[in-house]
Amino acid sequence: MKKYKLSTRAIHAGQEPDEATGAIMTPIYASSTFVQQSPGVHKGYDYSRSGNPTRTALENCMASLEDGQWGFAFASGLAAENAVLDTLEAGSHIIAMEDMYGGTFRLFDKVKKISAALEVTYLDLNNEQELENSIKGNTRLIWVETPTNPMLTIVDLQKVAALAKKHGILTVCDNTFASPVLQKPFDFGIDVVVHSATKYLNGHSDVIAGIVVVKDDRELAEKIKFIQKATGGILSPFDSFLVLRGLKTLPLRMKAHCSNAKKIAAFLENHPKVEKVIYPGLESFPQHELAKKQMKDFGGMITFLLKGGIEESRRFLEKTKLFALAESLGGIESLIEHPAIMTHASIPKEMREKLGVADNLVRVSVGLEDIEDLLEELEEALRVV
Repeated sequence: MKKYKLSTRAIHAGQEPDEATGAIMTPIYASSTFVQQSPGVHKGYDYSRSGNPTRTALENCMASLEDGQWGFAFASGLAAENAVLDTLEAGSHIIAMEDMYGGTFRLFDKVKKISAALEVTYLDLNNEQELENSIKGNTRLIWVETPTNPMLTIVDLQKVAALAKKHGILTVCDNTFASPVLQKPFDFGIDVVVHSATKYLNGHSDVIAGIVVVKDDRELAEKIKFIQKATGGILSPFDSFLVLRGLKTLPLRMKAHCSNAKKIAAFLENHPKVEKVIYPGLESFPQHELAKKQMKDFGGMITFLLKGGIEESRRFLEKTKLFALAESLGGIESLIEHPAIMTHASIPKEMREKLGVADNLVRVSVGLEDIEDLLEELEEALRVV
């Protein structure tokens, strides 16, 4: 099949008009089971936990968008991450980026450490010497987030992947903040990509979903497929349909997210009530050049520090309306939150402080509203700081 450009694949990959009716949109196959012509003889589907045509369309579309070979859709981003971890033997060692989503840390530290005796070392993956020194005989996986949540640190994927390959270690990249529109981890040598599809992929804040894409390791893909069936954390047909619908506008939405975010970041950087703005698109961002090399654009996430402390932050966050005070990100609407109290509360305070997740740190998911309305609201809300 011809290799179309990404925007075309976002609309068409993995999908054909319905053979029975000609429906151009993939139907929601709300069926738990499928009739067999003879015992064990069927049309590719026997039970929806094993496979469902709506889910298959989404999985194939995501595999195409990430330039991988196999995609798997799960009931949440954490269910997707858990499936990847379940491919490891008990007692395996993982090296992970120290700045990561709080839910991922909770999965590693509070669940898999106990249930599978997984050992995790958290460090700055851009420190090559420290990374190599942390590799042990039982190290099986390096877990990357880039840009990280919430500090937006960029990890040099090419360097991490090269070091991992030298030692025969699997690499996984959480590509949620960038999406395949802005960043292609497989181009830099990464083995597996995961997403919280709840975020930019779906884009409408009405689904909880997760995605795993495997580049070219068939054995690993078969393991994940088996785990998906055996543990049952699958994405429903209806939610698969909704994410598939969201993907069709993903390239257009990401352009708008990035455009609005650049303007807001510049506004905040010049505001007297703002201590510091963290955004890869700013020249003041320490890894701006790496971001330009690795990403096609800089994304819709901004983190900034207000002048003041927890009380000033609380007053500011209570004042916004278009920027809804809520967890999550990547929807068409703008969201704002306080990482230390909300999304990253599960990370120990000393670890948060080391990373810079302070009481005056605010994270913004810039939506698609009119930029003038967003800037006006921020200006008004900052008056109370």
